[in-house]
Amino acid sequence: MSYYPIIGLEVHVELATKSGMFCGCPADSFGKEPNTNVCPVCLGLPGALPVPNKKAIEWTIMLGLALGCNINELSYFERKNYFYPDLPKGYQISQNVKPFCYEGKLGNIRINNIHLEEDTGKLIHQGEETFVDFNRSGVPLVEIVTEPDFRSIEEVDVYLKKLQRIIRYLGISNADMEKGSMRLEPSISMAKIKSQKSKVKSSNQNSKLLDGLDLPEYRVELKNINSFRFCRRALEFEIYRQTEMLESGKTPTQETRGWNEIKNLTFPQRSKEEAHDYRYFPEPDIPPIRFAQDKIEELKTKIGELPEAKANRFINQYGLTEYQAGILTEQKEMADYYEKVVGEMREMGEMRVTIANWIINKKIDWQKEPPESVAKKVAASQQTVAVDEKELEKIVQKVLAENPKVLEDYKNGKTQVLGVLIGKVVGISGADPRTVKTFLENYLPKPAG
Repeated sequence: MSYYPIIGLEVHVELATKSGMFCGCPADSFGKEPNTNVCPVCLGLPGALPVPNKKAIEWTIMLGLALGCNINELSYFERKNYFYPDLPKGYQISQNVKPFCYEGKLGNIRINNIHLEEDTGKLIHQGEETFVDFNRSGVPLVEIVTEPDFRSIEEVDVYLKKLQRIIRYLGISNADMEKGSMRLEPSISMAKIKSQKSKVKSSNQNSKLLDGLDLPEYRVELKNINSFRFCRRALEFEIYRQTEMLESGKTPTQETRGWNEIKNLTFPQRSKEEAHDYRYFPEPDIPPIRFAQDKIEELKTKIGELPEAKANRFINQYGLTEYQAGILTEQKEMADYYEKVVGEMREMGEMRVTIANWIINKKIDWQKEPPESVAKKVAASQQTVAVDEKELEKIVQKVLAENPKVLEDYKNGKTQVLGVLIGKVVGISGADPRTVKTFLENYLPKPAG
């Protein structure tokens, strides 16, 4: 292919606060009768004044810290001016010059900024008529904006799933795309490869620049996509559409386009505005917001263990494979449940891998069965066989030879890895875990410390 995709992302996430961004309306408006969840503030009626939601601001800062962002100690809201039927005031209270968070990173994808704004209303198309529902107008909406660092649809997919998982771990939103609480807006253009010898780097190779590419003169933004699958399809279609145009000597129009999931194609909506087109200016009804460093540090302590760190700990602490740890940490609730079952095993910590497999393979219903009853089931299921000591020694030697890193960790004082060796020996021999544990403790060199 003589053209290569240059992709950036804007991800909009409705925060799960109790009330709106600048008013007291309930933030959860999903499924309610149209235009019943509104007030003078979110409708922008004369004389109504906005009051910022403290919780929404704190959650935005926490997300920024989780994604390695810098935090602006002085920030403020601005009016983003544009006219559209779903915007009751004729402007949206948002951020541009001084967003709460800036210059972060998720994996090798650079995050330009994370800012907070109010959501707009929703257009409902029925036949030739269009209706406006303002129920979600004013819901706290955080926007995560990346640099154009994606060079493939696969990279986009990986990033979005990681981001959704982090948001859910923080507990700031359910990020449910079916309910519209997480909406995806990729921007894509196609860059011409300067020569066949040019090598285009993916973001996974820490590429920040368009090496070997001619920078495109346009950008197409795809609006309000509500599933990972539709995002993939829309990008696939745009890659095909834009490449066809470029190869025929045409330059795609800079515009926003929607996605028609029935026809599997994108369609034009309006010409793409730049920041200056919105005539941003500071919101006169909301004073600037300052953050003391100790407040930022306090919010940092509330983040907790994030999915990637938890998965790595599961691998090192419990002897799980990367696959097992990845599945168990998909949901924070499942990961917590696993650790509760492991904690119930006490003297049978070597069964950690078995417990993981039971949860992953749905041999137990982790959302219903109490951890203590699962622990008893796992313990009762272990059928042991008598193993000659010489035979056991051969198996132990084989396991140690295959797992030198685990053995080295044990020698260096990481005694918790003994459970990994016990599990592997039991898996081969079928011997009683307690017998294997005693044998290993006597057979292995004494750990340091």
